[in-house]
Parts: sequence; C-alpha cells; structure tokens
Amino acid sequence: MEKSYKEIMPQITTLIFDLDGVLTNGVITIFPDGEMVRNMNIKDGYALKTAIKAGYNVCIISGGTNEAVRKRFDALGITDVYLGAHNKLIQFNEYIKLHNIKPEQILYMGDDIPDYPVMKKVGLPCCPKDASPEIQDISLYVSHKKGGVGCARDVIEQVLKVQGKWDGQFDAKYD
Repeated sequence: MEKSYKEIMPQITTLIFDLDGVLTNGVITIFPDGEMVRNMNIKDGYALKTAIKAGYNVCIISGGTNEAVRKRFDALGITDVYLGAHNKLIQFNEYIKLHNIKPEQILYMGDDIPDYPVMKKVGLPCCPKDASPEIQDISLYVSHKKGGVGCARDVIEQVLKVQGKWDGQFDAKYD
C-alpha cells in the first residue's frame, strides 16, 4: 500500500518548485517593450524564506527565462535557481548530485506536463489545486490552494509543522 503524504513528510529535506503556475498564477503580463511580468504571492515567499532559515534545501526549476525572477529568489535566500529548463530532469539530476540528495527526501511541486518526469522521481510529488489532470493524478498531495495564491505556503507549512520546525515565532527579516 502506498504511503500517505503525511507519512512521507518527516523525511523531506529538500523543497523544489516550478515557477509559473505554482509560485505564480500562470498569468504573464507582457508590456509593449516586451517585458514580461509575473505576480508572486507574499505568503509563499515568507514560507520559502522560513524553510531556508529552518535548514531545508530550496530549489526552483523553471522553463521560463526571465532573469527578473532571480532577483526575487535572491532576496528570499534561494540560490539554486534553474531557468530555461525545458527538460527539467537534467537540472534535477544535476542538483541532487551536487548536493548529495536522495530523491525520496524531495518534495516537488509542479503544475503541468513539463514537471511530470521529475515528479515521478521524487518522494513527495505535490501540485496546486488548478494543476493539469495528469499532474494531479501522480501527486500524493493536491493543495487546496491554486498556483500563485498560497499553494507553496500550504505545503511548506505542513512539512515544517510535521517536523516541528514551524512555530510562527520566526524573526526573519522579510522582503
């Protein structure tokens, strides 16, 4: 019998997220000069920063190439950011080898077909409420929140609570 997501959460040391559709709502505003702007949820940002402060590995793997998002992740303390990742397994394998991480220790949250191959490799595949049906089918946890509106916060907070690392008393400077 397959384990429930709550039974897997105690072994999670690493959190990997897709960007568009997970940390954003998947909508891109394109300005006349071609600049593309994404909206990110501040509560997701707080949770990401809290996870880093609590000692978790945090990584972003995105097919998008807009370097402006890297500044946001830098401000949150996320240094492992892979942009332009059209075959996400390549970056995933590079990341776990570089940091000596076992796939079963990883929570990956994705929302669409490009995330599928990586999600099949990790211990805890997760997705937002509005993920594609194929991704929902392979996810052990489907957040009650949509992409870009708190799904990352939802799953991060659950992992940290299960492991006794979320007490609401963090004093991290928040950007």
